[in-house]
Amino acid sequence: MTVMTASLSARWHDLLTRCGATADPGPYAEDLLGRWAEPQRRYHTTAHLAAVLDVVDELAGHAEDADAVRLAAWFHDAVYRPDRSENEERSAALAVRALQEAGLGGELVEEVARLVRLTVGHHPAEGDRNGEVLCDADLAVLGGTPEQYAAYAAAVREEYAFVPEDAFRAGRAAILRQLLDLPALYRTPEARERYDAAARRNLGGELLLLGG
Repeated sequence: MTVMTASLSARWHDLLTRCGATADPGPYAEDLLGRWAEPQRRYHTTAHLAAVLDVVDELAGHAEDADAVRLAAWFHDAVYRPDRSENEERSAALAVRALQEAGLGGELVEEVARLVRLTVGHHPAEGDRNGEVLCDADLAVLGGTPEQYAAYAAAVREEYAFVPEDAFRAGRAAILRQLLDLPALYRTPEARERYDAAARRNLGGELLLLGG
């Protein structure tokens, strides 16, 4: 077990215990961490999971239920196949099944599933403070340094290595435009101040490289 995996496992145990789980968190941690380490992943890895959880912790004061957001972060890409379009829905279904088995309350389970589904478009409704924190944490990578962003974009391309170059460029450019067309890339004041300007530069720069 790597240091990162051990740290994530400990965070999962603490989270489930805090949320009132009645089942042993261990098997669920093993299953989730195994999913996040699947060989088809290049960006959506345990490193991404840890990064999202770290940003959720930083923005936790904005959330109505920070632990619900943390649970959603664990599940938001738990099912990930780059050749399929229903990953978020399948991840939400996995969250419902696993968290019900773990003994968590119904309202919390429903909220986690709702948050996971929000990551399809990263467009939470105004006042959805939990959704704002999760979406901002998931998109924080866009506001990294140019070097960090380049590494992220390269990893995404590796995940879609099966897609021909022209098709990838067109699809990726459409996603970048969709992000830039959001009413706001970041919804929490902290994330907006920290990431927005850099994210727009990074997205615009990649769009130019793609010929978009």
